[in-house]
Amino acid sequence: MSQPVTQLTPARRGLAVTGGLIILATWIYLVLVRPTSWESVGGSTEAIITLLGYVGGTIMLLVAVLPVLPARTIGLIPVALVLNIVIGQVVGSVGLPLYLDTVGTVLVAALAGPLAGLTTGALSSVVWGLFNPAALPFAAGSALAGLLAGWAIRHGAFRNILRAILAGLLLGLVTGAIAAPVAAFVYGGTAGVGTGAVVSLLREMGNSLIGSVTLQSFISDPLDKAIVMVIVFLTVRALPKRTLASLQPTHAS
Repeated sequence: MSQPVTQLTPARRGLAVTGGLIILATWIYLVLVRPTSWESVGGSTEAIITLLGYVGGTIMLLVAVLPVLPARTIGLIPVALVLNIVIGQVVGSVGLPLYLDTVGTVLVAALAGPLAGLTTGALSSVVWGLFNPAALPFAAGSALAGLLAGWAIRHGAFRNILRAILAGLLLGLVTGAIAAPVAAFVYGGTAGVGTGAVVSLLREMGNSLIGSVTLQSFISDPLDKAIVMVIVFLTVRALPKRTLASLQPTHAS
């Protein structure tokens, strides 16, 4: 489980690194430029650069990673995207201060390793952005969640449920720190019904916008990722060993 994708050719390894760096650079661009309202910049330079950055980086990751994945794992990725989008939309609309939109990403990371998780996370936000543009600016956080979850699982996070919970809590702290500036500077802290309510409450208590969003992220994200890790842990444990073996990369250590 969570076997690393190894033995990439130098060219594919370069594509993977470049794709990841482009996604990182796009996140930095968003944080520095700080578009005041994402919904109102639909055809703006900021939106075009963000779209090109995240889509371009994701394409490079796909070209680098997909050839070393078994057909069954490649077939699982669309299912993972549907899980992310459907669960994320439902949870985001009912007022819970959670997301649960990385279940599919972490599942792929658990089965195929960090690079597969990174690619699935980025692709999930890009595809989701076609239906809900508000999801696109969070692509870097989604990609990082897949990468770190795969790394944690590869290093023993799924040995037992307590390790899974602890890994989820730590993962949430990191991804929350990545998501907070985007939520604050792009959406003014109102990127979700439940999380937006928490941010509003914290602001009424006298905290700054970035302080309120960051505090909300450090409350919601660790809990969110801990729940996601437990869901995936139980799912993987329920799969037959033959099924797990068939989903793991052909070139893995």
